[in-house]
Amino acid sequence: MDKNSGAWSGRFSEPVDELVKRYTASIPFDYRLAEFDIKGSLAHARMLAHVGVLSAEDLAAIERGMAGILDEIRAGRFEWSLDLEDVHLNIERALTNKIGDAGKRLHTGRSRNDQVATDVRLYLRDAIDRIQAGIRACQMSLLDLAEAHAATVMPGFTHLQVAQPVTFGHHMLAYFEMLARDHARLADCRKRVNRLPLGAAALAGTSYPIDREFVARELGFDGVCGNSLDAVSDRDFAIEFAAAASLVMVHLSRLSEELILWMSPRFGFIDLADRFCTGSSIMPQKKNPDVPELVRGKTGRVFGHLMGLLTLMKGQPLAYNKDNQEDKEPLFDTVDTLADTLTIYADMLKGVKVKPEAMRRAATEGFSTATDLADYLVKKGLPFRDAHEAVARAVRAAETRGCDLAELSLAELQAFSPLVDEDVFAVLTLEGSLAARNHIGGTAPEQVRAAVARARAAIA
Repeated sequence: MDKNSGAWSGRFSEPVDELVKRYTASIPFDYRLAEFDIKGSLAHARMLAHVGVLSAEDLAAIERGMAGILDEIRAGRFEWSLDLEDVHLNIERALTNKIGDAGKRLHTGRSRNDQVATDVRLYLRDAIDRIQAGIRACQMSLLDLAEAHAATVMPGFTHLQVAQPVTFGHHMLAYFEMLARDHARLADCRKRVNRLPLGAAALAGTSYPIDREFVARELGFDGVCGNSLDAVSDRDFAIEFAAAASLVMVHLSRLSEELILWMSPRFGFIDLADRFCTGSSIMPQKKNPDVPELVRGKTGRVFGHLMGLLTLMKGQPLAYNKDNQEDKEPLFDTVDTLADTLTIYADMLKGVKVKPEAMRRAATEGFSTATDLADYLVKKGLPFRDAHEAVARAVRAAETRGCDLAELSLAELQAFSPLVDEDVFAVLTLEGSLAARNHIGGTAPEQVRAAVARARAAIA
């Protein structure tokens, strides 16, 4: 083969058009698979030697040559060629140039179809492990906030209207639970990622006496893909990862929305550290929550990659098609976006400054203890629907007077139900409301602290 020819050049009578070469090349982005490609190739070579297809001398040469190539790649000295189209041919050509015919024997019993499927799985397995560590870091930051503010009162909202008092710690634990589900989803996704396609060759398997289980053990896979056609064409694992990643971003975007609202002077519940904010080019007073805003924006980016991968696969017949080259850029960007978001989020949460006075003041608005008054009347023997109506009338009266329920006199409250007694005022306090919800999953400070302890033990 001449310098610019591909692995298939003997079949064609003219060179590939330059525009086509640029259009079809994947090396501008799949170079990041290089270390995984080398790892997979070494396992394949060792298997070939194990079954007697490759000599011990050739294996030693391949291992030596690959070690040199890996050093060059890590040092940034490796010369990538667009003429060689992808990461696989670039590395194979470099190996052959270093060690001669032994390098040409490496591709025995495999195809780029099962080779790339293996590389992507190795890459994604590594990415999932890094992302799960990022989720744990965010969870630890949430637990620190929850523990520090287990008794810090804030209003809980439904429909973005004041509903009932909760604690800031309880609120943070809700996001801990979301991320716990995300971590579990990724662990489950990893099981389906961790299957070996290598050995499927182009689509039908190979006539060489390969040992796929040997390669699986070498690479730490849980097992092999059971059908050669499916092995080379399956990208379910990438789609599943993108879906799990989208849910992580959903949860971080929801928290971002709350941080943005809470930082607004209209709420004034929190402040973010300056290093996560920017100013305005025209308004000198501004401190903008750019990081959480950008997390909201990047969430849409990750959603788009999921839809792109689904659309990529929906019309493909078996087995491998060139369409699948388009799986890498959305997958790589999803990994990068999610990993970076988790890293910055874990640090940003450490810089959240809570403003308890503002939270408490807001919790006294909107009659947040109205449900507690209804529960009080039910415990005195009034049917819940009657209690609900009595409290609704009390709220209307307090609203007319411009005061809270706790500011109504005993006589005024008794006008709505004769069951009301002096002990009602303990029920109408914010602390009384919190303390009353003293069960697993409840917002009582005692339960928040217990939940934090359980969570720390679970992720230790």
